[in-house]
Amino acid sequence: MSEKPSDRDLVDHKFYHADAEAGFADRAPEDTAQTRHPSYKLAFRDTDFLLREELRPIRFQLELLKPEMVLEEARVGSTLVMYGSARIPAPEQIDEVMARAKTPEEKKIAEKLAEKSRYYVEAQKLAKLVSEKSIIENGQRQFVVCSGGGPSIMEAANRGASEAGAESVGLNIVLPHEQAPNTYVTPYLSLNFHYFALRKMHFLIRARAVAVFPGGFGTCDELFELLTLIQTGKMKPIPVLLFGKNFWDRVINFEALVEEGTINAADLDLFQRVETAEQAWKHIAQFYELEA
Repeated sequence: MSEKPSDRDLVDHKFYHADAEAGFADRAPEDTAQTRHPSYKLAFRDTDFLLREELRPIRFQLELLKPEMVLEEARVGSTLVMYGSARIPAPEQIDEVMARAKTPEEKKIAEKLAEKSRYYVEAQKLAKLVSEKSIIENGQRQFVVCSGGGPSIMEAANRGASEAGAESVGLNIVLPHEQAPNTYVTPYLSLNFHYFALRKMHFLIRARAVAVFPGGFGTCDELFELLTLIQTGKMKPIPVLLFGKNFWDRVINFEALVEEGTINAADLDLFQRVETAEQAWKHIAQFYELEA
């Protein structure tokens, strides 16, 4: 049984920790106009103070630091980041999606989304395949699945990891409309962000490969930021895997950017087009010289 540190202990803190000081404040005997006033609150417990406009730099720092500490303590050495739509249904949800469509236009869109449910399956398979590898280096877990924590492709990623018996990360974002983490995210690795910029930074700090499935503005934003970071040399190259050649070639004419001279032909080598989880893992394994 360990002994409590004494006042003569050389390694013990001589100042009380913040949680102890907060306890002292809670037990303060005086209840006066002064002690009840918000100005008397300890600064780190004063939410109104922390939410002031002038405190934005501090909130930036907190939102950078908290996820970093959580992932470090969880021994997450690197991640497989999976981007994609929040609207593509799982195969078991197709009937529901079709039933909600009433007009011809809605039915056409529903059919398009239903066709893309195969990408939900491939995202789920990729997450499961990689999670089953259970790669450990330097005492840290490698290629831990990391998604945006929401529905659809994000759910498929966390679901695949869960099926492999592995933990996975979900980086959610506070939005005006209600959003909750999908139920497959490991609870203590479910993180929530206010700032898009800090969330995107955490997506890439540990990323060793990124799988990009069909998606909308958010997915395209994340894809182009990633490609720009690698293109400009701000980030070392990693495997960037675009699932769905027909989709990406239809919505983004990469070759036209080359023809217009706004990117180099070599920039098209920054990503690989794939259709299956197995193809994606093969590219990752070859890049890192791992056993496929």
